Amino acid sequence: MLDTDTRFTRAIARLDALHAEDPRTVRVEGETLPYELHYARCMSAWLDRVLPEASEALRLAVRAQHLQRWQVPRDDYPRDRPGYLTWRRDLGRRQAEMAAGILKAVGYDAATGERVASLIRKEGLRRDPETQALEDTACLVFLDNEFAAFAARHDDDKILRILRKTWAKMSPRGHELAMTIDLPEAARALVQRALGAA
Repeated sequence: MLDTDTRFTRAIARLDALHAEDPRTVRVEGETLPYELHYARCMSAWLDRVLPEASEALRLAVRAQHLQRWQVPRDDYPRDRPGYLTWRRDLGRRQAEMAAGILKAVGYDAATGERVASLIRKEGLRRDPETQALEDTACLVFLDNEFAAFAARHDDDKILRILRKTWAKMSPRGHELAMTIDLPEAARALVQRALGAA
């Protein structure tokens, strides 16, 4: 059961206020939203399916996962695999530190802040069930909300590599939920090819 303690509500409100500063927008059911606010809401919604009994720390980490990500552009790093990995690592550290600071400001103890930060940094992936749940959630949000448009902009070989890497990071529960996503026909065909089903 989700703790409805005021500090949780205040933490979500502060995180969402920062997400709402994203200058990029997306249209959702006729409404224009800041992109990262929409992303954070999608993360929370998918976590409810991945792990309905998720701890408060995991719910906070999921909501904070992309905290002000747009402020550290991918183009600030070399356009190669090491550059990408460095960008992702730096983002994780920055977002973890920011989230821990927000939690401290609304009354969480240092241990909770560090747990949330650890989850955002994806420490213990494969070994920590909550870190794995966060990873599954992020992969599902990508497949559900971003994959079809992403696939349309890139060649099939690149998409197949990304799909295989995404699938490898997910748990059996994540795989099960991924197969429920209603993808456009072309995107679904790519998924089937990536998984060796076609």
